[in-house]
Amino acid sequence: MARIPAPTASKYPMNRDELISRLKTLMVECLHLEDFDLADLGEDEPLFGGKLDLDSIEALELVLRLEKEFGIRIATSEESKKALQSLGTLADTIEGQAG
Repeated sequence: MARIPAPTASKYPMNRDELISRLKTLMVECLHLEDFDLADLGEDEPLFGGKLDLDSIEALELVLRLEKEFGIRIATSEESKKALQSLGTLADTIEGQAG
């Protein structure tokens, strides 16, 4: 009888630093931030009211892109508010749903 391989833990197996880097790249692409230096954006920097100061339309665009890219689901405004606090909370959300 043939053995069936165990499923991988994530569609995108990557470490935390790689995930943060990918999130920064997606933000540049999705939000057209080519002139913004995301290298200075730390994991704990607020996405609203901080250096980026995202608005609600940008947040929606980002959520839709993340759902498509990572296969996650951010269904409610509470989930969105929690996930979009910072790059770190975005990474936590993706890692939490991937496992």
